Amino acid sequence: MVNVEHKIAVIGGGSWATALVKILTSQKHVVNWWMNNESSAAHIIKYRHNPKYLQSVEFDLERINVSNDLVEIIEPSKIIIIATPSAFLYGLFEKFPKEKLKDKFIFSAVKGIIPEVNEIPGEFYHSFLGVPYDNIGIICGPCHAEEVALERLSYLTIASQDEDMAEYIAERLQSRYIKTTVSDDIFGAEYSAVLKNVYAIASGICAGLGYGDNYQSVLISNAIQEIENFIDEVHPIHRDVNSSAYLGDLLVTAYSKFSRNRTFGYMIGKGYSVKIAQMEMDMIAEGYYATKCLVEINKEYGVEMPILEAVNNIIYERISPVIEIRILSDKLS
Repeated sequence: MVNVEHKIAVIGGGSWATALVKILTSQKHVVNWWMNNESSAAHIIKYRHNPKYLQSVEFDLERINVSNDLVEIIEPSKIIIIATPSAFLYGLFEKFPKEKLKDKFIFSAVKGIIPEVNEIPGEFYHSFLGVPYDNIGIICGPCHAEEVALERLSYLTIASQDEDMAEYIAERLQSRYIKTTVSDDIFGAEYSAVLKNVYAIASGICAGLGYGDNYQSVLISNAIQEIENFIDEVHPIHRDVNSSAYLGDLLVTAYSKFSRNRTFGYMIGKGYSVKIAQMEMDMIAEGYYATKCLVEINKEYGVEMPILEAVNNIIYERISPVIEIRILSDKLS
């Protein structure tokens, strides 16, 4: 086991980054916190609250070092937890001095694909930033930031090929309202975390169209089969997709009122255009970017994924949701 206390950085200023900082600081850990928005960082230092996300959370200023200087935050930290939207990752690290990541551990709490390179975050940290796979991990649900803010019992899975480091992070995130488990399936868990956002969009579209619980149950049953078939093809190891890191994360994202991907899909089902839905939400629905990337990635593997294809047809090919979901319904069983 790792028995040295490491400095931890959290990269991101959104709801999930804010929730992770809350979890860590409530356990008396000091966190170096990077935020892109300088005024938000200044607001936190002055008022102890994130002005845009999870505003009910109050921070102990003695346990956070907030800055919008990425080098200043990463350099003194041993463990870097990244929780920014995947669409911003490439730009964030494009000019970052990669030598400053030497010997550091990166744990990704990003649930998307980097569109510029069509890679999941773990692959991106390795290929673009030169971080060894043994120094890469992920943090996944099922867990919504809003429920963390309310201190409702939640579960996290920490996956890494370095079991000791996975245990280390799990212990620091575990609390009265957070339970943790560890895994070594960084590729399967990360692809599953990306795919579930696409299926949450599908669930939202169907709800917006007026489909009921009976149909939703069939949709999500087929969705977990698509996830299993895809991740088994991409990274064929023994795993139980019915566990919380896979099925649990899919269920909470597909059904919860807090799910931005489901909300985005619901608006599409109600007749909003993609552009208007994105403007109305004022938040990133990771599944929107992931859909197109996953379709491209699947060209290499050729896995049958009718739900993924239906979502892609609706949000990128502009096929009517009414028509596309009716066609999809004949393919489900």
